Amino acid sequence: MKKILSLLIIFLLAAEPSFAIDTAATQAFLIDMDTHTVMLNKDGDVLMHPSSMSKLMTIYILFSRLAEGRVKLDSKFAVSEKAWRTQGSKTFVAIGSEIAVEDLIHGIIIQSGNDACIVVAEGISGTEEAFVAEMNRVAKTIGLEHSHFDNATGLPDDNHLMTARDLATLAEHLIKDFPQYYQYFSLREYTFNNITQQNRNRLLGRNIGVDGLKTGHTDAGGFGITLSAMQNERRLILVINGMASDNERVEEGEKLLRWGFREFEDKTVLHKGQKVAYGDVWFGKQATVPLLADSDLTLTLPASMKNNIKFTLKYNAPIVAPIVKGTHVADLTITMPDTEPQTVPLVAGEDVEKLSGFGHMAAIVRYYLHHPKQ
Repeated sequence: MKKILSLLIIFLLAAEPSFAIDTAATQAFLIDMDTHTVMLNKDGDVLMHPSSMSKLMTIYILFSRLAEGRVKLDSKFAVSEKAWRTQGSKTFVAIGSEIAVEDLIHGIIIQSGNDACIVVAEGISGTEEAFVAEMNRVAKTIGLEHSHFDNATGLPDDNHLMTARDLATLAEHLIKDFPQYYQYFSLREYTFNNITQQNRNRLLGRNIGVDGLKTGHTDAGGFGITLSAMQNERRLILVINGMASDNERVEEGEKLLRWGFREFEDKTVLHKGQKVAYGDVWFGKQATVPLLADSDLTLTLPASMKNNIKFTLKYNAPIVAPIVKGTHVADLTITMPDTEPQTVPLVAGEDVEKLSGFGHMAAIVRYYLHHPKQ
């Protein structure tokens, strides 16, 4: 039997409740990276054309090779005719030349070079097709549930699709998995072959904490951007797509990030080891066991919130003895208006020994005395 106990906890703050913000983006997804609270989700799970934002997957695989030591920053990859002929945004690689991996990183991130992407794909996997297979394989291992890649560049393709949520997940992995390389995303310009190009992410240097990640634009996808920004040790990730212009992309990105930092704050509502409730015990030397939070629980809450937060405790009741202290025996789910539910595991706060044979029989008798058949 699944026992569900609902507890209502009210955080009384000074102002009126916050409301979701409107945006001109076709897709928008805003998340607090530390608490994984989704603050804004406008069609964030709808497949879309990610354009050059999907280059983040190409970079992820390249960073993986660097971290594993299979490739070094001064390793050189050859430029094929295919890479040289690739159209769209370019790093302007020279056919037949060899280019250092670090230059290719700059070319992909700052210059959004499609030609640089092909050089990387062929340098790692031999062909772009083999590299794309690796992209799709790795995507599944890091939780990109709805993405499918057909090329290494993000050039238009009916089957090259991602969701805004998947792009946010990919951004988080880049930040957490490869902190030693993340600084490349904040560089403002780069010169290659005597050609200087500016980073297309115009929100860098806007004094809102933006330090990455990648823009994208195609006729099919519109103007999009995957952003990460930090203020006061709090990091937000924002993905927007479907904007009508670069200026609109910049304006919406700044508006939504400022809103996220201003209208939400992180609050620790549970500490590791804190007692949440008692769970009923079956065949144990005691009737209940304390249920403790297995970790700190920090929530991202609307700063002006004046609403109920619902805590729902779920466990298979009664919990059958013997019970070992620290065992995961229950879950606490937290739901708030306009946000996705979060769940924190609860553990047994102490050992509970099993009753002896006589005590076991007595417990059965007591149960049927108190629960007669209807």
